[in-house]
Amino acid sequence: MQTSNAAGTEKSFHPLGIAILTVSDTRQPETDKSGDKIAELAQAAGHRIAARRILPDAVPGLRAQLQDWIADPAIDVIIATGGTGVTGRDVTPEALAPLVSKSIPGFGELFRMLSYQEIGTSTIQSRAEAALCDGTLVFLLPGSTGGVRLGMESIIVPQLDNRHRPCNLNELLPRIRNER
Repeated sequence: MQTSNAAGTEKSFHPLGIAILTVSDTRQPETDKSGDKIAELAQAAGHRIAARRILPDAVPGLRAQLQDWIADPAIDVIIATGGTGVTGRDVTPEALAPLVSKSIPGFGELFRMLSYQEIGTSTIQSRAEAALCDGTLVFLLPGSTGGVRLGMESIIVPQLDNRHRPCNLNELLPRIRNER
């Protein structure tokens, strides 16, 4: 990863406030390994955890929580884990859909390409996605720790680092928010 700007000078790191949403009918704080992995990797990268919740797979509750966090100025990024599969209980993308200002299709495309290298054609069952919602970045990851690790290490952590080159989402956030 390149971390210097065009003039060759090192930029200082700009931490973001991250909210973690675990979507599960069965997980508890002590069994939320995927949420723990997100927190671990985000904090290791220098970001702060601004909020964290576990909610069941139900559109109204998920959408309400997402709306609250999108409106919270302390939260720059929401990372959700779980509810992105293809069963009837997997409703995280449906909860997010009406809140999306602009989708980021490259995230899901890249996630599935990288996932294919690990799990083969089973990756077609993933509806991982990313979007902008009124100036807040939202990432939807699978509930598996492997999927979380892959998405965080390969895509999200680098894109949330304002020093990442040639470009990153962290650096775009102020411009995105001024367009509201």
